[in-house]
Amino acid sequence: MKRSVLFAVIIMMILGSIGCGSKERETWVVTCPWAETGVAAKVNEKTSAKAEEVSKQFILEPIVKKGDISTVNEWFAGCDAQSKELVFAGEGMFAIAPTMNPDSLEFNYDDFTFVENLYSSIFVLSAKADLDLHSPIDVQMYMTEGKTVKVAVNGSAGSEGFLTYAFFGSMSHEDDIELVICSSADAAAKEVASGRADFAVSHQSQILEAYESGKVTIIGAFDGEDITEGPFAGVEGLGKYGYPYFRNRCFVMAPKGIGAGSSRLLKSMYDKILEDKEIIAFYDDMMIEIDPMTEQEVREHLDSVKKIVEGYRSFFQE
Repeated sequence: MKRSVLFAVIIMMILGSIGCGSKERETWVVTCPWAETGVAAKVNEKTSAKAEEVSKQFILEPIVKKGDISTVNEWFAGCDAQSKELVFAGEGMFAIAPTMNPDSLEFNYDDFTFVENLYSSIFVLSAKADLDLHSPIDVQMYMTEGKTVKVAVNGSAGSEGFLTYAFFGSMSHEDDIELVICSSADAAAKEVASGRADFAVSHQSQILEAYESGKVTIIGAFDGEDITEGPFAGVEGLGKYGYPYFRNRCFVMAPKGIGAGSSRLLKSMYDKILEDKEIIAFYDDMMIEIDPMTEQEVREHLDSVKKIVEGYRSFFQE
């Protein structure tokens, strides 16, 4: 009798363990269609790794595909509501490109389901050190000399390129600049640090080394207020001088139709990731801000950027 009871208990334990392990976690591929060494790619890798610790439902597989709008076009064409696919996108894809070059897009915002905004980042404008420029007033005076200047940016039609033309265009010098198109913001920082470019627009973390070594000066931040924390604390916001600005944001998007349940679960997972102490420290090191957003806040951000683009689009040279 005791043996039969023991046998039954063992069988129940085996069946229970099989039942507990039968529900496998879903694997979602998260594509970052930007520079392999960029901020977004690093965030994708870090947050995807953290998903295994915080989620019992999902595994995230990060993929970096060096590319641009055409990369997202390709991604979009290969996805449907049943695809376990996520993609990074931002104001470049949903506000700048649709306004500047709508024919380049095979999608619009409504073709996606918003999951979460992973960060916001403030771009800074730097200049090679021997120009000895430290403020937008200095730049304005320098541009009156009639020189053509080179500005290094990541990509040909993204946020950095647009902000460059809007900034110099506000000074009526949109015809006096030449974009140096780089494969990443890291590469753009190296161009200005080496003196091959006169200016660069980049994330703070990517110009930090050149700034600390005295190879560049910082003209200002593309924000409405001064930077108050970190190595660039005290750098003035260009918006205070009336120059256009917006923050860079990174939206995680899914194909339209994945279902409200799946999008809520994915958002909940990312929210837990963003609350993790290791991720918070990582963001501090990258000099980006944890910035979860609602669907309404995303649309308001995109509408705001579109208005800026429409106001300054005449300055932008493709």
